Amino acid sequence: MKLGEEFFQSPHAVAELLRSEGPARPITMPRGLKAWLVTGYADARALLADPRLSKDSGKARELFAQQVSSTGVANASVPAIAEHMLNSDPPDHTRLRKLVNKAFTARTVSRLRPRIEQLTDELLDGMAGVDSADVMEKLASPLPITVICELLGVPEADRKAFSGWSNTILSAATAEEIQQAGASMSGYLISLVESKREFSTEDLLSDLVHVSENGDQLSPRELVAMAFLLLVAGHETTVNLIGNGVLALLRHPDQLAKLRSDPELLPNAVEEILRYDGPINLATLRFALEPVRVGDVEIPKGGFVVISLLGANRDGERFPEPAELDITRATGGHLAFGHGIHYCVGAPLARLEAEIAIGRLLARFGDLELVGDPGELRWRESTLVHGLETLPVRLR
Repeated sequence: MKLGEEFFQSPHAVAELLRSEGPARPITMPRGLKAWLVTGYADARALLADPRLSKDSGKARELFAQQVSSTGVANASVPAIAEHMLNSDPPDHTRLRKLVNKAFTARTVSRLRPRIEQLTDELLDGMAGVDSADVMEKLASPLPITVICELLGVPEADRKAFSGWSNTILSAATAEEIQQAGASMSGYLISLVESKREFSTEDLLSDLVHVSENGDQLSPRELVAMAFLLLVAGHETTVNLIGNGVLALLRHPDQLAKLRSDPELLPNAVEEILRYDGPINLATLRFALEPVRVGDVEIPKGGFVVISLLGANRDGERFPEPAELDITRATGGHLAFGHGIHYCVGAPLARLEAEIAIGRLLARFGDLELVGDPGELRWRESTLVHGLETLPVRLR
């Protein structure tokens, strides 16, 4: 099966179909890469933490090159920004994560609450006084990009260009378009890192330039890759969590009413949204260091593996009535942020931003409804992120 339009627009239906056919199915990614897709919860959780599946970007490029020579699949990678901790194995991953972990603990992230609340209120002020607005354009997109750029010290004038590069890199664009966007982003980040080295300011990127753990520092190449990961992951996940959450609540008026009547349910509602319709479609690419058996399927050594986080979180063997949104559900164990050593370092920040954005949106507008037919909404053409292109709502 080749992943394409049907998968982008109906990933849950495709995942359910593939899960019914077996624990791991051979698929072809949009640009032609052959891989094995895993959709069941138990297998997904186990494989996300399985050391037999590697994320080493250098070795992955070698395997990719073999497919290029045999199938002509286009290589869209940009090594300068691809060699970050999400694309590495221990001990490199352990070292890189240790240097950045302190910035994203629940305690340090909680200090950002007043600023996130201020930004959210300013964005909601901009939505007031009109009959309808696009939640993605007016709230879900600008809030996370502003927060992460302020956190890392990216000048305001550069944020629009950065968002454009990010959208292209995570899309199903051509390999040439992705490489061009990646090169532009890489060049920009190299200059930004050098400016922080010369003129240190009070931001996370300056801290990373100068941080030392037992005498260990990030190299210039590692800094650029780390900045890319934190900037992209730090806003893309939250953009789509907010958008998907608002849509899910509007399509389930009983749950929306329940949340309005008891705002204390908001943290659990965000967790259920993460399970029900999370912001990440397929986890980033892995490959087998040795033959790996998944049920009755053996993935060969060197085989690429992609894990459907959306599929795993809709597995009825783990979550009863998985296609139903229930904001009072015990959602512990969902895989929206991954599992194992590569669990999303920005999860606390994404949760906080989503709680503030969704909670304050509902508090500001007492009656909110979708504009048009929900079936006409378009999802972004990406195997990685799962998010809406637009989300028009009527404000009352």
